[in-house]
Amino acid sequence: MSEYIKRNIEKSVKQMEQSFPVVMITGPRQVGKTTLLNQINKNNKKINYVSLDDLNARALAVEDPELFLRTYEIPLIIDEFQYAPNILNYIKIIVDKTRLESFDNPKVKTSGLFYLTGLQIFQTMKNVTESLAGRVGVLDLNGLSNREINSLDSDIFIPDLELLKKKKLTPKLSTIELYERILKGNYPELYRNNKIDNAQFFETYIRTYIERDIRQIINVQDELKFLKFIGNVAARTGQELNMTDICKEIETSNNTGDNWLSILVNTGLVYLLQPYSNNNIARIVKKPKIYFMDTGLACYLTGYIDSITLEKSAYNGAIFETFVITEIIKSFTNNGIDPRKHLYYYRDNNGKEIDLLIINNHTVYPIEIKKSANPKLDAIKNFNVVEKFGMNIGNGGIICMKENLFPIARNNNYIPIELL
Repeated sequence: MSEYIKRNIEKSVKQMEQSFPVVMITGPRQVGKTTLLNQINKNNKKINYVSLDDLNARALAVEDPELFLRTYEIPLIIDEFQYAPNILNYIKIIVDKTRLESFDNPKVKTSGLFYLTGLQIFQTMKNVTESLAGRVGVLDLNGLSNREINSLDSDIFIPDLELLKKKKLTPKLSTIELYERILKGNYPELYRNNKIDNAQFFETYIRTYIERDIRQIINVQDELKFLKFIGNVAARTGQELNMTDICKEIETSNNTGDNWLSILVNTGLVYLLQPYSNNNIARIVKKPKIYFMDTGLACYLTGYIDSITLEKSAYNGAIFETFVITEIIKSFTNNGIDPRKHLYYYRDNNGKEIDLLIINNHTVYPIEIKKSANPKLDAIKNFNVVEKFGMNIGNGGIICMKENLFPIARNNNYIPIELL
């Protein structure tokens, strides 16, 4: 078993703890939230730690939150805090009292008082918003990025040519090696312990997810049907959302499907990439595209168990695109930036489509994604639609399997996947 894999989000945590009294880290089960906070605790002996997975601690937090917070003094890490959301009001009281004390004594610390981890589920986030407004900074943690696996730092991914030239590439992978990486997915435990069987890990993961997380949120009466729903969503990764088709296959209502999809999104398993629109363009498609945040879990749910079969399958393009999109999403979340404000796709009723638009600093960067070492020039034929957006136009590109960064046409480049 290897040592701790350094997470690029650590620098965002350090920045946020200087500004907010409460830092909250949300994300799916098993992506390393607890490990990350334990690492912070290891580097700062003054931080206390408690997990509400401990039933005794949970009971105290639920039944007597005031005593709980006196027992575990600040600064304090509270792991899995969603099991006792009532403690948020008491945390607010402590934060506000500490701020008042700091007026008389500037040496009183008012930032980095509490660190919370949990699932970003509906009621939890509502409680956070209502109780800790203006007092909490929220970060989303996903599975390992490819750069983290290779011990490389990462800024947000922007296909600006000068930035790409300065960026260090991850190790070159053959096509089969890349699909092995896709098949393995991003959960840290699969990289820390090479004795774990992938299929067994994912089987246990799904069972735990349904038993511990889903039952906490809603009463799923037909767990088999819910599992089929997750599998159907995984099979459509990289596609536009068509809830009618998904629900028809599992014989359930669209309302139920919408509720279940919201759960997958809010527990971090699925990301919805929204279509871009503004007042300068019309006739756009309004459905989001679905992306499974862990490619290994998506492959497991769709029945792929080896990289050769996966690479030759009809699924290979969609899962390749999913890998690229999720790596870019992680580059934003690891830097404390909400990707929903920067990442979109484009499709209009005339059939024009662009896989990804990155919008940053009033500049739009169009991107196509191709599982090819030599994509054809017509892959960028729709890039001219961004001229209607009323923004500055940055470098565009095709993220692909090409060996090196190479120009396609003016302001557009072939971008090797190793630059993600």
